[in-house]
Amino acid sequence: MISSPQNDKVKLAYALQTQPKVRRRERKIALEGVRLVADAIGRGRKPEFVLYDAQAVDYTLIAEWQNLIGAGNLYPAAADIIQRLSTTEHSQGIIAVLPIPMPELPRQPRRVLILDGVRDPGNMGTIMRTAAAAGVQIVVLSPDCVDPYNPKALRGGMGAHFRVPVVEASWQEIAQYCEGLPVYLAAGDGDSDYEAVDWAAWGLIVGSEAHGASEQARALATQIVRIPMAAETESINAAAATAVILFEAARQRRHAREK
Repeated sequence: MISSPQNDKVKLAYALQTQPKVRRRERKIALEGVRLVADAIGRGRKPEFVLYDAQAVDYTLIAEWQNLIGAGNLYPAAADIIQRLSTTEHSQGIIAVLPIPMPELPRQPRRVLILDGVRDPGNMGTIMRTAAAAGVQIVVLSPDCVDPYNPKALRGGMGAHFRVPVVEASWQEIAQYCEGLPVYLAAGDGDSDYEAVDWAAWGLIVGSEAHGASEQARALATQIVRIPMAAETESINAAAATAVILFEAARQRRHAREK
């Protein structure tokens, strides 16, 4: 039973939960909650270790994981230790430390989502989850985006980080990812409705509604598209805008396959 906050595993998990620089240096993340950890293990990701509150976690699940990842990687910990590591109000009693997920990068992606200055981790996570559901092949982040491995972003992604590659890149690198593709920027001053666009192959730039599109985003875009909204509505949440457009693109792909 791990009961000391000075335990090396506890100290590492705490640092990964609270410090982006440690996540980047160690190339590791901490996942919290039964569903996220189970999803990662189910996808063949082996945690370096799992800390769990034996009073809160179903031992049937622990026994199953012992067979999958080895009993030596599972450590019971005191409830106050798990609570110290938790970033949620009501902890599910489980924290796992894993390497940062690195899904295979597509060679010539035809569906590229570019996030321009998205700084809210909740929005980041929701967008990642939406991107996975809508068939995005790669998510590329501009230099001023929030850390995609922030605990809140990981929770909001609901395992999407293990399904869709996410890359942090300069605008020059972003342009290379989109080479040969039309690049659409979602903005209120767009000259075309998003439904009028041919979404066969594309790069889509979505920015923060708080700051608007950056100069680099506008320079890269080949066309600016808008989402028609009711009068006196200035904008919608970035995650909501992303979902509206991505699922229109998915609808067009399905329609094209059915022809």
